[in-house]
Amino acid sequence: MNTFLKILLLTIVVVVIAHLWPLAVAPFALVGLAILVLGAATLGSVAVVLSVGVALLAAVLAVVLSVTAALSPIWIPVALVLGVIALLKKNARATA
Repeated sequence: MNTFLKILLLTIVVVVIAHLWPLAVAPFALVGLAILVLGAATLGSVAVVLSVGVALLAAVLAVVLSVTAALSPIWIPVALVLGVIALLKKNARATA
């Protein structure tokens, strides 16, 4: 094969590759797009789960604070009595 035919064949191959390039890259682009969509969906679901978790934590904290406030007439005097008893026991050990 002479040089002219080699150059002509190479040129034809380059032109065909240049024209078919989008078809060759399309599967990779579709895979990349699918990964991007799945990543966005995952990020969205993680954000929803985190917001629900924070809302549940706030609700539990509100219940705990309200129960603590409702029972404060009971537990504050009990805590004072226990504190006085502990203080007296500590002083009794120190003097003995």
